Amino acid sequence: MLSRHIRYFQAVAEHLSFTKAAAALHVSQPALSQLVKQLEEELGVQLFDRTGRTTRLTDAGDAYLQYVRRAAQELQEAKRAIHDVRDMSRGSLRLAMTPTFTTYLIGPLVGAFHSLYPDITLNVREISQESIEEQLLAGELDIGIAFGKVSSPDIEAIPLLDETLALVVSTGHRLAEEKSVGLNTLNAESLVLLSKEFATRDQIDGYCRQHGIHPKVLMEADALGAVIEIVRSTSLSTLLPAKTAVARDNLVAIALEPERLTRTAVLMRRRDAYQSYAARVFIELAAEVSEQLSA
Repeated sequence: MLSRHIRYFQAVAEHLSFTKAAAALHVSQPALSQLVKQLEEELGVQLFDRTGRTTRLTDAGDAYLQYVRRAAQELQEAKRAIHDVRDMSRGSLRLAMTPTFTTYLIGPLVGAFHSLYPDITLNVREISQESIEEQLLAGELDIGIAFGKVSSPDIEAIPLLDETLALVVSTGHRLAEEKSVGLNTLNAESLVLLSKEFATRDQIDGYCRQHGIHPKVLMEADALGAVIEIVRSTSLSTLLPAKTAVARDNLVAIALEPERLTRTAVLMRRRDAYQSYAARVFIELAAEVSEQLSA
């Protein structure tokens, strides 16, 4: 655990207020101010600018805060390392994936892991790729599953499988019997798509720009389940992984021709993060399950 002086400094730095930090720590403001002052004297620098109406970090304080945060994160990882049990009789794993994977990958993967290690607690989140990267870097996740391009050099991306997006329609749609459609047909379609905050939408928009087509996007949704139900209940179509249709009733996937929309699914982890035994086993199992799904 970080020393009390450093914890108090961090609280003031996060709140930028001695009053709010004292309330959060359940200590008196004079006691908090005294300990921060002692830390400043020990370091020989002023950490906070107290001259204005608001408390601000000095340049030295801002630099010191970066190291304090890093130390707190590493101490938390050290605590997890101490409780890492190789026989997998207990432990936890924090996993996140982008929404499209929930339709066909999360079930087989988590099912296989749980059947082998039923005592490991899994925390599974469905969030955007940007949020996955942010939480990996912050030490709030162990593993993420998303797509090939990552923004930070501090995140390692391990290829899992190649995914093909297709035109997905209901079984009652006028194109439901088609095996493939050309760009002109796609251009004439009325679509419901995931909203622009999703990586899948970026890839769809990029594909359309590349081929100079402009299908009508009549609806947007910020949940994959909503997109699927709208397709089931209307004459609208969507663009989603072909495996989505295979995993759901009353949906049909129609290939895009002549050039298909493909992407690589990757497993992401922070390069310098402690990898628990549960995380290492999960990574190995993810590769096996992905190979089976690709077959």
